Parts: sequence; C-alpha cells; structure tokens
Amino acid sequence: MGFGKFCSLDSSDPFWDWNRTWYTANPDLTQCFQNTVLVWLPCLYLWICAPIYLIYLRSHNRGYICMSHLNKAKTAVGLLLWIICWSDVFYSFWERSHGSNIPAPVHLVSPTLLGLTMLLATLLIHYERMKGVQSSGVMLIYWLLALLCATVTFRSKILQALDQLLTMSVWRYTTFYIYYALLLIALFLSCLTDRLPLFSQSVKDSNPCPEPGASFLSRITFWWITRMMVIGYKRPLEEKDLWSLNPEDRSHRVVPQLVCRWNAECQKVKRTEQKTLYSPKRLPHSESKEGQAVEESEILIVKPPQKTKEPSLFWALCLTFGPYFLISCLYKIIQDILMFAGPEILRLLIRFVNDSNAPSWQGYFYTTLLFICTCVQSLILQKYFHVCFVSGMRLRTAIIGAVYRKALVISSAARRTSTVGEIVNLMSVDAQRFMDLITYINMIWSAPLQVVLALYFLWQNLGPSVLAGVAVMVLMVPVNAVIAMKTKTYQVAQMKSKDNRIKLMNEMLNGIKVLKLYAWELAFKDKVSEIRESELKVLKKAAYLGAVSTFTWVCAPFLVALSTFTVYVLIDEHNVLDAQKAFVSLALFNILRFPLNMLPMVISSMVQASVSLKRLRVFLSHEELQEDSVEHKASASSPHSISIVDGVFSWSRTESPTLKKLNVSITEGSLVAVVGHVGSGKSSLLSALLGEMDKLEGTVTVKGWVAYVPQQAWIQNATLKDNIMFGQERREAWYQRVVDACALQPDLEILPAGDETEIGEKGVNLSGGQKQRVSLARAVYCDRAVYLLDDPLSAVDSHVGKHIFEQVIGPQGLLKDKTRVLVTHGLSYLPQADLILVMVEGEITEMGSYQQLMAKEGAFSEFLRTYSAVEHSESEPKSIAKGLENGSATPLVGLGDSNVSQLAQKDKEAKVLSNNTKNPLVGKLTEADKASTGRVRLSVFWAYLKAIGVLLSFISLLLFLTHHLLSLFSNYWLSLWTDDPVVNGTQPNRQMRLGVYGALGVSQGVAVFGYSLSMSIGGILASRFLHQSMLYDVLRSPMSFFERTPSGNLVNRFAKEMDTIDSVIPSIIKMFMGSMFNVLAACVVILVATPLVAIIIPFLGLLYFFVQRFYVASSRQLKRLESVSRSPIYTHFNETLLGTSVIRAFGEQERFICESDQRVDHNQKAYYPSIVANRWLAVRLEFVGNFIVTFAALFAVIARESLSPGIMGLSISYALQLTSSLTWLVRMSSDVETNIVAVEKVKEYSDTEKEAEWKHEFSSLPSGWPTHGCIDIRGFSLRYRHDLDPAIRNITFNINGGEKVGIVGRTGAGKSSLTLGLFRIIEAAEGQIFIDGVDIAQLGLHELRSRITIIPQDPVLFSGSLRMNLDPFDSYSDEEIWRALEYSHLKSFVSGLPNKLSHECSEGGENLSVGQRQLLCLARALLRKTKILVLDEATAAVDMETDNLIQSTIRSQFEDCTVLTIAHRLNTIMDYTRVLVLDKGEMTEFDNPSNLIAQRGPFYQMAKDAGLV
Repeated sequence: MGFGKFCSLDSSDPFWDWNRTWYTANPDLTQCFQNTVLVWLPCLYLWICAPIYLIYLRSHNRGYICMSHLNKAKTAVGLLLWIICWSDVFYSFWERSHGSNIPAPVHLVSPTLLGLTMLLATLLIHYERMKGVQSSGVMLIYWLLALLCATVTFRSKILQALDQLLTMSVWRYTTFYIYYALLLIALFLSCLTDRLPLFSQSVKDSNPCPEPGASFLSRITFWWITRMMVIGYKRPLEEKDLWSLNPEDRSHRVVPQLVCRWNAECQKVKRTEQKTLYSPKRLPHSESKEGQAVEESEILIVKPPQKTKEPSLFWALCLTFGPYFLISCLYKIIQDILMFAGPEILRLLIRFVNDSNAPSWQGYFYTTLLFICTCVQSLILQKYFHVCFVSGMRLRTAIIGAVYRKALVISSAARRTSTVGEIVNLMSVDAQRFMDLITYINMIWSAPLQVVLALYFLWQNLGPSVLAGVAVMVLMVPVNAVIAMKTKTYQVAQMKSKDNRIKLMNEMLNGIKVLKLYAWELAFKDKVSEIRESELKVLKKAAYLGAVSTFTWVCAPFLVALSTFTVYVLIDEHNVLDAQKAFVSLALFNILRFPLNMLPMVISSMVQASVSLKRLRVFLSHEELQEDSVEHKASASSPHSISIVDGVFSWSRTESPTLKKLNVSITEGSLVAVVGHVGSGKSSLLSALLGEMDKLEGTVTVKGWVAYVPQQAWIQNATLKDNIMFGQERREAWYQRVVDACALQPDLEILPAGDETEIGEKGVNLSGGQKQRVSLARAVYCDRAVYLLDDPLSAVDSHVGKHIFEQVIGPQGLLKDKTRVLVTHGLSYLPQADLILVMVEGEITEMGSYQQLMAKEGAFSEFLRTYSAVEHSESEPKSIAKGLENGSATPLVGLGDSNVSQLAQKDKEAKVLSNNTKNPLVGKLTEADKASTGRVRLSVFWAYLKAIGVLLSFISLLLFLTHHLLSLFSNYWLSLWTDDPVVNGTQPNRQMRLGVYGALGVSQGVAVFGYSLSMSIGGILASRFLHQSMLYDVLRSPMSFFERTPSGNLVNRFAKEMDTIDSVIPSIIKMFMGSMFNVLAACVVILVATPLVAIIIPFLGLLYFFVQRFYVASSRQLKRLESVSRSPIYTHFNETLLGTSVIRAFGEQERFICESDQRVDHNQKAYYPSIVANRWLAVRLEFVGNFIVTFAALFAVIARESLSPGIMGLSISYALQLTSSLTWLVRMSSDVETNIVAVEKVKEYSDTEKEAEWKHEFSSLPSGWPTHGCIDIRGFSLRYRHDLDPAIRNITFNINGGEKVGIVGRTGAGKSSLTLGLFRIIEAAEGQIFIDGVDIAQLGLHELRSRITIIPQDPVLFSGSLRMNLDPFDSYSDEEIWRALEYSHLKSFVSGLPNKLSHECSEGGENLSVGQRQLLCLARALLRKTKILVLDEATAAVDMETDNLIQSTIRSQFEDCTVLTIAHRLNTIMDYTRVLVLDKGEMTEFDNPSNLIAQRGPFYQMAKDAGLV
C-alpha cells in the first residue's frame, strides 16, 4: 500500500521531501513523516525497554512506596494522555461514518499505538512505585523523547495554521495542543523524586547517602553531592559530614559474594583433581602379577603431565562483579560512537563555510547538533566512569575482606612462607592495583574499536594513503609492547626490593628500643639505604624506558599525520590538501592518539594486576588449619576433659614431627603442670591442643570451649577494659573479682584513666608483668571449660606470682573446677599439681603426681634435686617468654615496670576515689594520623623543587614550553598550507610546505624526549633525598616518639607515601604541565581565529576557576580523610596477624572479621564521595568545554564571510580537544595537590623532637673509656612525659668499678626506668650520672651506648644471618664470634646448623626458641665485653639449667666488670656485693644482702615472700 497511501488516500502527502526539508530557508518536515516516525519513535523506545526494565525491577526490590500526591498526579496525567489518544481514534471513526473525506489509515494506527503506549507508561509508573523506585530514568527519557518529537510537530502545526487556516481540522489541533501541554507536565513530574520506600535503610540512618533518593537528572549530573561540596567549601569536611555507604557497597554484602564464588572455584578444582589422581586404568582380565605391573606403569605415565589445575581467582572475580560491570561496557560503546560525531560535524561545518549558497540555518543546526552530541557524550562518559570506580571500590572491599578472612584460618606452615609485611601488601598495594585497573580495563576492547572506526572515517577522507599512517602505528605497537614488558620486569624487581625494605623497616620499628640500646641505628640505616639504592637503580632504568615511551606516544599521532599527508600529496599531482581533508583528518588522528596511548598503559596495568592476581591466588589457596584436628564433641560420660591418643604433630607437613608418640588423658577439673628444658616442646603441646599444628597421626579430644594464655602476652590497641572483656558482655561483679584475682587492682589505680586507659600497640605502655596479667585476666573473664596456660607466671614478681597462683590457678583459685594445663618453670607450684608431664625433645618421658615422680627416681627427680638446692623453695622464675609462636610480639618500648609508678605519688585520696570517675581522655596514648586541613602550603612544592634541584626543574620547564610552541606552530603551518591557492588542480609549493612541516615535527620529538627524561631523573633524585632524610629523622627520634606513633603510620609513610613520591608524583606533574599547555594553546588558537570568543572566554574562565577551587576544597579534604582512615585497616590487620592463635583459641574470629569490615567500610565512606566529587567536577567542566566548542563554531558560522576554511578548521579541531584537556587539567591539578601531600607527610618528621647528637665532632673521650666502670649517680630524677610525675626521684648512690649490684623492687618501682636513664633513652629531669668521672649527659649518644652493654628484657632478633644479629657492623672476626657463642652455650647448637653462622633468622627470630634468643643476646654482650653490663631480668625465659649456665658465664666472664642486675629471682643476687631496693621511684635501701636481711626492711620482706629466709 506504500507510505504515500498510508498517510493520505490520494498520495498527496509524501513521506519525505528534500526541497521542503533541506534546500530551503524555512525548513519543515512532511505531514506523513510527522504522523508516522515522530509518533512511533518514542513508542518503539518504551516497548523495547519495558521488558528488560520489568525484569530488572523484579530482581531489585527496594521496598514499597506509599501513594503520594506526586504518584496521583503522574497517574492522572498518564490516564488523560491515554484518553486523548483514544478520543483521536474515535474521532477518526466518527469522521469515517459521518464525514465526506475518509481519514487515512495513519490517523487510526498512530493514535491507537500511542494510546497503548500511554497505558503501558501508566502501568510502569505504578510498578516502579511498588518496587520502591523514587525517580525513574527510563520514564524521563521516554517523556523527553515524546516531547522533542511533539515539538517538531508543534512548530509545523503553527506554521500550517498561519498558512492555511481553512483546511485545518479543529478537533485534531485542539487534542494535539492538550496532548503537548500534558507531555510538558508529565516531563516535569518525572523530574521530581518520590518519598522514601517503607522500611528502607536510610530511615534508620543518621546520615544516609542522598544518592538513592536523588532524582534521575540529579543522578546523571551528580547534582546530589553539591550539598556536601558546599559544606566542604565553607569549612574543611570532617568525619561527621560523611554519608553512610549504600548497602550494596558494604563489606557484609560484597565480601561473602566473592568468598562464596572463590570457594566454589576451589571445590571445582578439588573435584577434577580427585578424578584425575585416583583413576588407575585397571585391565579387567589380567588380575595376575603382570596386570598390576601394567597398572602401575600406566599411572607413572599418566602422572607427570598432570599439572594440578589452579582455581581461577579471575573467574571468581568476574562472576562476582561482572554483571554490574557490564553496564559500563554499554555506556562505553555509546560514548565511543558519539566520539566520532565531532570530526563528522567539523567536516560538515567546513563544507558549509566553503559553500556560500548554503542557507545559514544549516550552520546553526550543525552547531546545535555539535553541542547536543558533546553534552550527551559527556554525561554518558561520566556515568561510565562512575560505574567503573564503584566496581573498583567494591572489588577492593572484597579483596581486603577475603584476605583478612583467609589470614585467620591459614596454617602455621603457610603463615611462615609470607611475612606480615607481604600479607599487608596484598591488602594495600595489590587491592589498589585492581582498583586502578578496573577503570581502564574496558580499553582492551574499546581501544581497537576506536582505532577501527577512526581508520574507516580516515579512509573515506584520504583514501588508501591512510595505510602509510597505519603502518607507522603498527610499528609503534611492538615498540610499546617491548617497553611494557621491560617495565614489568622492573616492576617486579622493584616490588621485591620494596617488600624487603618494608619488612626491614617493620622489624626496625618493632625492635627500635634494642637498636637504640646497642647504638646500632647506623648499621641498619645503611642496610635500608642499600636496599633503597637497588630499588632506585631499577626506578632509573624504568625512567629511561618511560622517556622513550612518552616520546613514542607524543610523536605517534604526529608521525602518523606526517606520513599520511606526505603519501597523499606525493602519490598524485592532483591530490590537493584542503582544509576539510587536513583538519578532519587531524581531528581523527587526535582521537586515535587516546586509544594508542592507553593501550600500552592498560597492558602494563594488566600485567601488574596479573602479578597481583597471582600473589592473591597463591595466598588464598594456602592450606588452612585442619578443622578436625581437635574434636570438641567428647561424649558426656567420659571423665576425661583432654585426651591425646598416639599423637604425632609437626609445624608443617614437610618438616619432621615436633611432637612424637603422645598419649595423655586428663580428667576434668585437674591441674596439670608441664615441665621440661628450653625447646623441649612444651608450648608446642598447647598448640597441638589448640589445633594450631598439623596432626599427622592419632586423635585429640578436648571437651568444651578453650581459653588460652600465650607465653608472650598479645595485647590489643584498645582500652584495658576491652582487652580483658574481649568481646564478652559486661558482668560487673565478675569483672571485679577477675581484676582482683589477677592482681590488677593496684595497676588500675596507677594508670591515668583506670581501666579506660588506652593501651598502645602491642601493649607498649604496660610492663611485661602487667601485660601477662591482663592476658591472664582475659582468659579468666571469659569463663571456659579448659584453660591452657603457657607460662603466665614467669613475667611477674614472686609475690604477685604466688598471689595469682593461689587466687586463680591453684586448688583454691577462681579456676578450681576447670581443667588447667600449666606450662611452668616454677618448681614451687609442682607439689600442688594433680599431674605432671615431663617433656624431653618432643616426647613425654614421665607423667604422674609429684610424689609418684619423686619416688620413681627418674629424670624428673634428678632435675628437681639439681634445682631445689639452687632454688630453695624460691617462687616461680621470672620470664618474658617465648614469642607467640606466630608473630613477633616484641613490645615496642616497655616503659618498663616503671610507668606504673608514674602516678602512684598522687596523694592517697585519689586511691580512695573509685577508678570509674577517672577521666578517660587522660588515658589516650597513640595519636591517630591526623588529617591536615586547608590548602597545601607552597613551601611543600618548594621543598619538592629543591629536592629535585632548581636548575633541573627550570630546564624541564623550558623544554616543555619549546615542545608546545613547536606543536602549535606546526598546526598553524598546516592551516596556511591548506589555504594555498590551487593552480591547475595542484598546489605549487607543497614540497617546501611538507619539508617544514616534517622538520617541525622532528624537533618537537627531541623536546619531548628531553623533558620526559629530565622530569623522571629529577623525580628519582627527589625521592632519594626525601627517603634518606626521612629515614634519618625517624631514627633520630627519641623513644617517646615511637610510643606515641603507631608503627602502622610509620610503615605507611615508608611504603605508601614513598611509593607515591617514587612513581606517582613525577608522572602526574608531567601530565599536569602537558594539559596546562594544551589548554593555553587551544585558547590562543581559538582567540586568533574568532576574536569574538574573547567575550565568552573570560566569563567561562572565571566559572571554570570557581568550579575548580570549589571542588578542590572538598576533594583534597576527602582524600585526606580517606588516607587517615586507611591506616587503621592495616594496623588492625597487623594486630590480628600477631594474635591469630589467641583469636582462634577464644573463637572470636567473627567479631574480628566484623571489626575489620567496619574499618574498611569506614575508609570507603570517605573514598566514595571523592569518586562522586570527581564525576561532579568532570560533568561541570565538560559542559564549560562544550560551551567553548559551541561558541567557537557559532562565531565561525556568524563570521563565515571573513574566515578562511583553514583557520576555521584549526580553531574547531583545537576546540574539540579542549574539553578533554580541561577536565584532565583539573583532575591533574587536584591530583598534584592531593599527592604532594605525601611530600608534606614525609617532611613532617623533620620537625618532631630529636634525641641528642649521636656523635660529637671533637670527642675528648679516651679510647678505652670506661676503664674502671665506676658509676656515680647524684640527685637523679626522670619523668616519662613532662606532664607526668617523676618515675624516679632524687636518687643518689655510688657504685665502684667491678661491683655487682642487684636492683630489686615490686613491679613498677622504677627498676627499668633507672637503666633507661643510664642509657639516656630518657633524659634526666634533674641530677647527673657520672661514669668514670665523665658526665654522660655531655657525651654523644652512640659514644655512650656503644661503651656500655645491656642484655634487654625482650630478646629481639632481626631477620638476617646469625652473624648479622651478633655483629651488624662486621667489626669482629669469626674466631671471636665462635668464642662468644661457646661461652653463651650456643656453640653446639650453631655448629649443628647447616649454614652455621650464616643461618637465616626469620622475622623476629621466630625460628629460634625464646631461650635460645636470650642466649644470643648474652653472646652479643660477650662480644662487646664492655666494663659495664646491665642485665634487665635477662634470665626470664629460660629454665633453671640454662639460667645457671648464664649466671656462671656472667660470673666468670664479667668478673672485673660492673654488673647491674634487675632481678625478680632474689636467689640470683644473694651473693652480689650490694643490693639497691627501690620503691615508688625512690631509693629505700642500699647495702649488701646480709646486712639488708638483718635490718628487717623491705628487702627482708621480699626475701621472706620468696622463702629465702
């Protein structure tokens, strides 16, 4: 029937008519086109979208929205529109039956279709309301489309009414105008947003995210964040201004999805493995000997090629985040296609300018089209980025969550393969890598698509000569690929150095006290610098490569253009390079530049991510602890609470078993003591009962829940109360009983805020004894059936130990009805044990009660006889025991026992006040990383410039300028060329034009290479300088600095901030300069071409500047908040890794996982608004850019008479680039600001207080000083902080050379503080200390500390060889070292090691037992052999036998030295020359032991408690 017949029966109304629509000064569309296409288009859109949209709504239910006025209005408008459409249909029928002229079919079909569509729209509105959609994009676009189509008809109807008043149908006109008005109302209504759904999360939320409730328009322009931006502009944003995360971005939604998918992957692999491994091909008939032989050989052949398939983490990630991420692909395709609209419209515009007959409305039409295309492109691009960034954010959340959950169940063997630093890196660096990649990953398919499209348009423009350009590109790809591959190998090498450096830093910070006491800072500084140098070497190579790749990037588009134009001009005389060809091609080449630049980046980014992916996969596939190694469901009838049958255990599958042939059964409620020498496997036995070891054979059953006290107390960075309650509910009376029984009451009275005092990382502000008691209190408070106590009494004084044994552990204690397994060195408790297990080398050699074992005359009675003679009935030994088996729990600085006394001097009434009234603020210790506010100061930039070197910076700037001027001039030259007149179909002087064009390009390339190189080298120089000075500043800081600053912050500075300075800042500055010059160049060109734009540019410039300042204020603060909230994630993770065994023993995994998730969410809460703020900015700026493009085009159209096509082409092709350059400029300028903060943070440690000088220039010290070892202390006092009372006050005494002095006093009397004063770890408040008549305050710290020796309380080792641990400066010969080892009774052990002295110690020395570590510390002292030796409770973690060895070594080797011993075991100092008794920081007695006992003073009391008198 044809469209003509369909629209009008007599075919008087054609479907399309060029003369009416295009070649006329007053265009209009035909009636037929209006009645068909313009009506059907919106209907088609809605019918296509509806099914997809309905499915989406069904799966995404957000709750139910009650009927509101808005809904009623929408429904009413929908129904009215429906009625109007139907009335049109009925009118057509009426016409048919009554009228003379029968209406065409279109008048029936179109209104019917429209009516049905309106009904569908009304139904959709209601379905959306039931599913909780507050504002709908689908409907808004539908109404907008309908309105736009109707507007064309509207104009046409008015023109028609003016022309031919008589022929118009009044009824149809009236209905159309009503329809048009209703469409306007519907569009307006759909811009508004509905109320919140019932029961939605945000009702309960105190500060919900406004996004879900924002209208569709507000969402696509990101208007909804403006409120926060305004707040951020008025004052710096704070934590309370941040919104809560959307539910779908929170950890508890995101992490389980990934974990679940990953587990499914692992299961799949396990199943396939089982299929392949256990399928020997049996031959059915021959069951004889041969048959079996055949079967075996077949297996042997089958096995080797069987590579175990790895579970794919990539696939798990795809399944989890793919669906949401796919939306971004859709956006990207649309955006890619729209990108080519620009050059096409440019072509039409140049054609329009060349054609003077074209009606001028076409120019305005093109300009409008250009504006609409660029705006839609901008909105879609930003939406695309938003989806990408949100995906990246969820991915990071999921990875951190998965790593954290895995770290809690990983087996100890696997735990040993990766250090704490590496695992933390998985969370920080690798998760970040993925986040960065996600934003680019679509370029993998989008870049080739863009290239293909660009080439297609270029072919149309220039024909086959494009192939020359393509050839150049193809050549570039391998060059870039090679560079990317090389960069990757460098990347890996750099990561390795960085891992090592951070690991070393971590250890140094953990053992900083030891470094200071031994004056070893310089040795370690050199070690770090050495690693750092190798890292910088790699960085330098990478920088050279970077310069080459920048050169190829920047020059590629130019070379492509040059080669194409050259070939085009030279192939044929008659090929004329006119403006249309040249500038459209240039615009297309500029589009090409982006995918070509991005591809190498994406590839290298993918390579990095694949490295990270592998690291993550390896970590997530580590073997886990055997769930079933300990059975907890022992039958109720069995009297045994713990039983091990034929148990064989090892720490890892590969090693030989640590515990062998164990058979133990323990009845309920009994007290079992485990004794044995150092390293005999006592702690391992408890680990086996906890399920921490690999069970190779046998069964273990434990009835009921377990509580565990590790040998080295694990203390969280929380209040004391939280440490004890450990997530249980508060039971006041029970809590008081526990605190009293664990002898914590006196400590609570002393701590600044009672039990609300915050304990620092790893318990730095508690003494060893206090930590151990808190650890014990935690176990007692949570009230379990079985208690495993790993030597908890060793770290406390004898009378406290006695008190705890009686009140808690013993037959009358709080735990008397529980099963208790106590590892101990204290002989005095053994008679009260129900059962004693004697362990030797991993086996239980004897068991029985005290009497039975004594009667047996076996190893045990032998052991006892040797010791009871020594020990008398002395109470339990003092110890700081054996490193949590799985992590170095070295306290940073124990403020020693002293700080207990810090406030003890406060008058007595304070004690009477209940400790609940104390002010919790006093108890704050660690300072959180503070977010600095306001603009980054210029001094920071200046500091960075100085670090680079001013000359180098200046040269780089000059090269930059040269490059951009050349680039500008070469394009201007091109426009002159295109305007050359054509003579006889050719341009005469094109050889000259071409030559100059080429020369300009080459010199441009040289400039690029130069500045790229100078920038990168400058960046490396700067980062070397900054790292060195920061390392020096940190090492020069006093001890108090390390107590206040969480090690997480410091490590963060050395890892994250240094990484930023190394690799991020130089490239960002490069990009910033580049985009700045690009913007300036574009503005200059546009101004030259169309001077009229000068009216607009200043106004837009101001707008741009305001938007930028407005944005940067909030963005910078959000970045800061984000980086401040990042540290706690890692700090908490670090803490968890050190305490995994405790967390597992108490079964608190869930609580810790929740805590970690909460911290991640808290971090993302600051990150999410910063992404959105970026998008907000980009939308605003792109609109500014789009306006500039539009005005450039508009003024060009207005002034088309006076403009040459060449200049116009130049101007618009520059304008088209401007949008992206502008956005890039702001992004970069804010990036420069946010990243330069790293420099600020690195510099901030140069302003903190420092220790005294390490060495004085002109040292007057004699070389052998001290020769006698006399110590003379006069009126000495010292305090920890100037706002606290002195920990030691007014002590005066004199020690002669060679004297042996014991220092005693109860916990917190200031014993350790005195040694800290002697080593000037804490400077004296008043008084002096003289050694051999030299005032130590006048010496350099290293001069002092290297001349006196201490054997510290906690044996700290560093990872490295044994030799390095004994002698880091390499100043002793091997003979001397072996001799020292011999005297410290380690010679046999060390010579038994495969590598002898170069045996590698693991992190924190975990592969040695604590006793062996203590002996190594003794060996250090023997090597240095100075005249003064201080022993800080050094014989703590060793059994009697080793203790005797140490004591005898000290007596023989140090007999002519002055020895100061801080003792808890009084028997060790009974034969000393004199004893100093301290109490509350004051000296109470100082005399020889026999006199003191005769005086019946405090010392006598202690001796009596210890049973020595």
